Amino acid sequence: MNSTPTAAPHSPFGWIEEQTAARAAAGLHRELRPRPAQSPLLDLAGNDYLGLSRHPEVTRAGADACLHWGAGATGSRLVTGSTALHAELEAEIADFTGFDAALVLASGYAANLAAVTALTAHGTLLVSDAANHASLIDGCRLSRARTEVVPHADPDAVRKALAGHTGRAVVVSDSVFSVDGDAAPLAELAAAARENGAALLVDDAHGLGVLGDGGRGAVHAAGLAGAPDVVCTATLSKALGAQGGVVLGPAAVIDHLVNAARTFIFDTGLAPAAAGAALGALRLLRREPERAGRALAAARTFHRLLTAAGLDATAPDACVVSVRAPSPSAAVEWAAACRSAGLSVGCFRPPSVPDGVSRLRLTANAGLTDEQIATAVSTVVATAPPGA
Repeated sequence: MNSTPTAAPHSPFGWIEEQTAARAAAGLHRELRPRPAQSPLLDLAGNDYLGLSRHPEVTRAGADACLHWGAGATGSRLVTGSTALHAELEAEIADFTGFDAALVLASGYAANLAAVTALTAHGTLLVSDAANHASLIDGCRLSRARTEVVPHADPDAVRKALAGHTGRAVVVSDSVFSVDGDAAPLAELAAAARENGAALLVDDAHGLGVLGDGGRGAVHAAGLAGAPDVVCTATLSKALGAQGGVVLGPAAVIDHLVNAARTFIFDTGLAPAAAGAALGALRLLRREPERAGRALAAARTFHRLLTAAGLDATAPDACVVSVRAPSPSAAVEWAAACRSAGLSVGCFRPPSVPDGVSRLRLTANAGLTDEQIATAVSTVVATAPPGA
C-alpha cells in the first residue's frame, strides 16, 4: 500500500488572487456597495437625469404593468416575450425621437451589441471613436468586421479611415461621452460617413431626454433623426429612469435586427414593469419638456462653481461633469470622503477611462435645488486631495 501523501490539487482559480493583489496595489479594486431604498446621501452618482425613477406617475406605470402583464416577459421577444405594451413603447419612442421604427431590448448594452453585430459582416469596416462606451467597443470586438479606432471626436480622422474602403462601412460613436460629458460632432461625422457611403451608428444614451427639442436627443438636435443612413441606440435607464435599451432607425434596419441580432433573438424580453415605467416616463417628458433644461442648467452651474474653486472640471455638453483626480487611489479616497460628508459621486478609474486619468464624475439632475448644488460643490472642494 502506497502511503505517500497526495499533493493538493492545483487551484484552477489561483491566478485570481494575483490579479486581485495587483488591482489593490494600483488602487483599482472595485467592490459592490448596496444602497438602501432611501439613502441619506445626495445622489450625484446615478444617471436619473430627469428625476423620474421615483416619480409617482412613473412608478405607478411600472407597477400597473407588472400587475397586468406579469413579473417577467416569459420568453424571448420572438416567442412569448413581445406584448402589446412593448409595441406601444416602441411606437411612441420612435415617434418622439423622429425615427421610423424602434426595437426595445433588455438593456442599452444589449442594444449596442445588437446594432453593431447585426449591421456588420466579414469585410465591413467599423470606424470607432477612441472614447466610445464599452458596449460599443464590445460590439466591435464581437462583430466579424475590421475595426479601426480613430482619435476622439475627429471627423477628419474618420474620413481618413474610410478613404479607399470599397465595401460596407459603419461609423460608430457615442453622442455624449460618458466619462467627460462632451458631445460628438454628429453633423460632421454624418458628413464624413456620407462622403464615403458609410452608415452612422450613434449611441444616444446620455443625450436622450436631455438634449434636443424637449429631450428628443442629440441625434434629433443634429437634424439626423429619421435619415436613411443613421441608426441610433439609447438606454431607458438614464433620463427615463427605468430599464432597458432601444435601437431606432429605418424600418428595414429594425426588421433586420429582429431577424439577425443575437442579443435580441436569444434574450428574454424586457420585463413589463420596466417597459411600463419607461412608457410612463416618456409620456411625462412630453408634457414636461422643461425638465431637460433644468438638468442642463444644473450641470452648467456645477462646472462654473467647481472651476471657480480651482478644480479641473470639464465643461458639460449634457448632464455629466467630471473632475480630474491626481491618481486612482486619490480618486477612491476623494469619493469616500464625499460619501462620508453625505454626497455620493461617481469614481472613474482605469480601465473605465480611455485616457488613463482618474476622475470623480458628477451627474446633474432636474430636481436639484440651488442649495443642494452649492452644498455638493463645497463638499467636493473641501475634500479635494492635494494636486486636484
